[in-house]
Amino acid sequence: MIVVTGGAGFIGSNLVAALAAREPGGVVVSDLLGDGDKWRNLAKHEVADVLPPDQLLRYLANSAERGAEWGPVDAVVHLGANSSTTETDVDLVLRQNFAYSMTLWRLCVAHGIRLIYASSAATYGGGEAGFDDNGSPEALSSLRPLNPYGWSKHLFDQRVARLSLNAETRPPQWAGLKFFNVYGPNEYHKGPMQSVVAQKYPLVHDGQPLTLFRSHNPDYADGEQVRDFIHVDDCVAVMLWLLDNPGVNGLFNVGTGKARSFLDVAKAIYAAAGSNPNIDFVDTPESIRNQYQYFTEAKVERLREAGYTAPFLSLEDGIAHYVTRFLATDDPYR
Repeated sequence: MIVVTGGAGFIGSNLVAALAAREPGGVVVSDLLGDGDKWRNLAKHEVADVLPPDQLLRYLANSAERGAEWGPVDAVVHLGANSSTTETDVDLVLRQNFAYSMTLWRLCVAHGIRLIYASSAATYGGGEAGFDDNGSPEALSSLRPLNPYGWSKHLFDQRVARLSLNAETRPPQWAGLKFFNVYGPNEYHKGPMQSVVAQKYPLVHDGQPLTLFRSHNPDYADGEQVRDFIHVDDCVAVMLWLLDNPGVNGLFNVGTGKARSFLDVAKAIYAAAGSNPNIDFVDTPESIRNQYQYFTEAKVERLREAGYTAPFLSLEDGIAHYVTRFLATDDPYR
């Protein structure tokens, strides 16, 4: 049995879809669904159970005693988090992203359960120290996240780096994944935290100008701010590979290794929609202007050295797949 926290969320539900296709009923989802449409992310797949986070801890503690219907938990893929980069309640972010993650880590150590968890490219801050996923305590100490979300993820990475040095204080397998700018189906519940592809496609579909943030950095022209955009299918492929290779441990970047501009994204959306580009620029809101990243690019050498050989989707192919197979259809859910 595999448990996916945040399993009804964006990346989590795509992983659940892949796991359910491999073994129907072999995955337990832990998440809060609320009163919106988040449940639709799971509706097409058979899962063994859906548990709120406060029940998961007891479930894991009792996993070794579970009957044949369930079987013991082999691995936890911890994707649940408060992922808002604009959240200002730091105590809330720490409870949800650090304290809960530490409790999961301790339970996995105590019960011999493998743990794969989501870190974030937000731990790199403005990128002054580079985008190198060296998981040593010394290397991590040089990073300066720009917001509470990034810091909460960084804090857990630092604790893991220290605990993983001792076989008695680490799970049988552990891996942290620094996801870069992920896009793809099932992100619709995220509102303003959706990818730029999901946010901008409706404008293109309705014939309105696609808006991008104007640059407030003299080193970058408008629209030439760049990110490492990665399709969610590639993120899922990395996690499945880790589950299939229990001897792989460490902190890894999950990006394509190739930064692309927001103008490239806009042009790819228009190409996928079969329309001519019509792009306007608006000022970056002052509330996020000082925290805005102008460049991110994953170094993926450690992932390759660990044995992951699959290619990543190009930006154009990934956006075309997302638009034509999901966003432009009557049923955009995976």
